[in-house]
Amino acid sequence: MARHVRARVSRDGVTLTELCLLAAFDVLRRARGLLGRPQPLPQQGIWLRPCNAVHCWFMGYAIDVLFLDASGRVLKRVDNLAPWRMSACRGARSVIELAAGEAGRLNIGEGDVFECVP
Repeated sequence: MARHVRARVSRDGVTLTELCLLAAFDVLRRARGLLGRPQPLPQQGIWLRPCNAVHCWFMGYAIDVLFLDASGRVLKRVDNLAPWRMSACRGARSVIELAAGEAGRLNIGEGDVFECVP
């Protein structure tokens, strides 16, 4: 059964948005990622941990990718990562994948902080 987590995204202590993310915190869920899944809906995605690199091999759609450090701070944002492309970030400990254009629509950028909401 898929496990989802709620994540709050904040900037300078002010909440920007909350997301519902599929928790891919084990080897099998990380290996599958979004492969074979429909494109995430608005304010939904997947959280891959541990992770510092992603690929879109065999994907049927582009995604936005947010690389986070150990404290949940966004180190790098990659918009519209196309199928058959890769991206990585030195120092990243986890990755959030969203539908293409969603990071920009929600105004999520480098320096913003993700945290789980109970």
